[in-house]
Amino acid sequence: PDLPLLTLSCRAKEIKTKLGTLLQKPDSAIDFIIPYPEKPEKPPKAQKPSLEEALLWRDSLEKLLQNPYGLASFHSFLRSEFSEENIEFWVACEDYKKIKSPVKMAEKAKKIYEEFIQTEAPKEVNIDHFTKAVTMKNLVEPSPSSFDMAQKRIFALMEKDSLPRFVRSEFYQELIK
Repeated sequence: PDLPLLTLSCRAKEIKTKLGTLLQKPDSAIDFIIPYPEKPEKPPKAQKPSLEEALLWRDSLEKLLQNPYGLASFHSFLRSEFSEENIEFWVACEDYKKIKSPVKMAEKAKKIYEEFIQTEAPKEVNIDHFTKAVTMKNLVEPSPSSFDMAQKRIFALMEKDSLPRFVRSEFYQELIK
C-alpha cells in the first residue's frame, strides 16, 4: 500500500533526528555503531608447532586441522582470501558431531543449514546439488552423521585447492623458517 507523502516525510525526519542524536553521542557510543575494521587475527596462544610438525601439514590437511595453531593459521589464511566459510563449516560440523542431546542437535543442524547450506546462505559453501539434496534429506531426522557427505566434500575441496595455496603463503612460510 502506498503511504501518503506526508507520512514518508515525517518518517524521514524521525530517522534524521535519530541519526543526529547518535552522532552527537560520545565517541565510545560511536564504536558500537561503526566498528573498526578487523585486525588480522593472530593464532590463539596455542603452542607454535615444531618444524617437523609444521612440515607434515604440507601433505596432510588432517594433521593441520588437528593442531590448534595450524587450524587458527589456516583459518586466518582463508579469511585473507575471503574463503573462510569452508573452514568454518568444517569446524561447525566437528562441533555438531559432539552433541549428545537430540534437541540441541536439531537446533545446531538448523543453524548450520541456514548459515552454510541453504541457497543464498550468508556463508554458503560450494557443494554440488546431489550433496546438498542428501544433506537436506539427512536433516529430516538429524543424527551425528547428517553433514558427513557435505563435510567430506568441503574437506576435499580445501585439501585440493586451499592447502597448496596455504603452503605457499607467508602464513606458512613464516612457520617453517
